[in-house]
Amino acid sequence: MDETSDLAQRLRDLIDNAGYRHNDRVPPERELCKVLGTTRNHLRGALAELEAQGRIWRHVGRGTFVGSRPVLNLKDVTYLRDQIKPAQVVAVRFTIEPELGRLAARHATRSDREQMKLCANRCRSAEDWRTYEAWDNNLHHAIARATRNQLFLYFFETLNSVRRSIVWGQPRETRKPARDHSSFSEHDAIVAAIAAGDGDLAARAMIGHLKSVYSRLLPESIPADV
Repeated sequence: MDETSDLAQRLRDLIDNAGYRHNDRVPPERELCKVLGTTRNHLRGALAELEAQGRIWRHVGRGTFVGSRPVLNLKDVTYLRDQIKPAQVVAVRFTIEPELGRLAARHATRSDREQMKLCANRCRSAEDWRTYEAWDNNLHHAIARATRNQLFLYFFETLNSVRRSIVWGQPRETRKPARDHSSFSEHDAIVAAIAAGDGDLAARAMIGHLKSVYSRLLPESIPADV
């Protein structure tokens, strides 16, 4: 591994372990240089590598942000949010996300698989629901990114932006997920299927996970043919 790739790996680990959510801003370059013990030129090479992988995006004058560059502006998200009903969001998730799992099983790299496993583990160790939801979102985004298909990633990010803008009204009776929260084992099943390169199993595991989620949240929205 060359110096830039090694630094990119260290930077990715730093970002992953900090628990940033998609589109969160990371510390400025001078602070990252200090933490990583590197120069600004070397850091920028590592940032460029992570940006090419879709793990961060940069905006001149604003900073560096987690995830791939947004495909929608806020006006687009607001417009779609006001036009789309929650049940329609669910229907699109059942259409797109199993296929993302299938493609991820075919194209995911070792780095992708490690990222998915990290996200699943962080979901399990989350100390509150907000942290759990952030890592759950990171996991689904990592699966979409692992497809290596920018058009599918565009569809996923459009869907995800709209989904996260909707108030679902799910009651939370506990501070954090229970230790036997069903999504933990469902996440593990999806990640294991992708790691094994079994696309059909990954798709079925994703369908099972979505069914489980929406049986609690919006059961009438689950498509009858899945």
